[in-house]
Amino acid sequence: MSTPSASATAPAAPAKARWWSKLGPGLITGAADDDPSGIATYTQAGAQLGYGVGWTLLLTYPLMMGIQLASARIGRVTGKNLTETFARFCPRWMVATLVSLLLVANVINLGADLSAMGDSAALVLPGRPAWYAVGFGIVSLLLQVFLPYERYVRVLKWLTLSLFAYVGVVFAVDVDWAAALRGTFTPDFHWSRAYVTTVVAILGTTISPYLFFWQASQEVQEIKRVAADHPLRVAPEQARTQLRRLRIDTAVGMGFSNLIAFFIITAAAATLHAHGQSRIETTAQAAAALKPIAGDLAFWLFALGVLGTGMLALPVLAGSAAEAVASYFHLRKGLDLTLARGRSFYAILAAAMLLGVGISLSGLNPISALYWAAVINAVISVPVMVAVMIAASSPAVMGQMVLPHKWRLLGWLATAAMAAASVALGVVSFT
Repeated sequence: MSTPSASATAPAAPAKARWWSKLGPGLITGAADDDPSGIATYTQAGAQLGYGVGWTLLLTYPLMMGIQLASARIGRVTGKNLTETFARFCPRWMVATLVSLLLVANVINLGADLSAMGDSAALVLPGRPAWYAVGFGIVSLLLQVFLPYERYVRVLKWLTLSLFAYVGVVFAVDVDWAAALRGTFTPDFHWSRAYVTTVVAILGTTISPYLFFWQASQEVQEIKRVAADHPLRVAPEQARTQLRRLRIDTAVGMGFSNLIAFFIITAAAATLHAHGQSRIETTAQAAAALKPIAGDLAFWLFALGVLGTGMLALPVLAGSAAEAVASYFHLRKGLDLTLARGRSFYAILAAAMLLGVGISLSGLNPISALYWAAVINAVISVPVMVAVMIAASSPAVMGQMVLPHKWRLLGWLATAAMAAASVALGVVSFT
């Protein structure tokens, strides 16, 4: 009897995972960073100051990498989200303060995002902005409650493609690329209230507390979703593969976020600023102002981009707030829960969304609300970032997998930058 050949008996080598499959929490987090609040902030920055603020995005990319990687690493190593991790070394009153700051910022952001989405929908469809704001809030809530987590993550992943609308806007308008590159690589800082507030708003919308909480919690959700995965503290043999994936995912996600932000600033500078339209009151006004300057294509891309990024950001904002609050009160949590098993978690999530809807209906100026939501995020980020960096650097929390020195340095630099920006805002506000 013939002996089977080696090729016939050897097990087939596992197919190499495609690069797209390695992207998940980091990509979704980075894309959600360019929510309507971010779009409003970048548009306002480009309209007011032109190409001269492009340099901020070269600064924010490595700083975002440092703090987001620290947050994600905490989730993957410990199997705990940030609220649970903070509770290990912070007094309960301090954890309550951090969670409260996150909740306030997220609810304001939800309301501002829904207002912007309602305005944008009313530009391209018949009806009142308020109707659309309420509708988007309800649809997003229903998707989070009733769509299984694994399918919902795939939806969020595809929604990241909506950000390419802003790449299309740039190529639909006439950009002075020499000026854009000068503004990016040769900073021209001005000590004025308008300039400092704009820089702080850019920092606040790119380095926001909800992003830290969301990416850490999504790493925890991935551990639960994939049967073979375990927290790295109890499965160190998985560390090499998982930490490499985490670095790639975070680098791509944060790079994508900052690249899109650059395109939004550039588009606003090339159109609105170049034509003397430096004061933008609503996202509808921003989109409408593009129409006579850049044509119908830019108008449609801008308006539809707000809707796509909004639908991506709403679950990130509501979900990160609900997880933090549920964790503080030791309730079951997670978008993988059925409604029957996660009633308390989904009640918190629904309350956050409904409060956001209420804010959107309050008559607040959408651009002002979005812009100041970014400033608020910048100010409250500092204590949260300090807690993240302490946790990520602590052997008691992370075991042998504390954050490496180079990433620790970037994380603390990000924290220092946010603190300095907040102090600078205070100085120019009272002088």
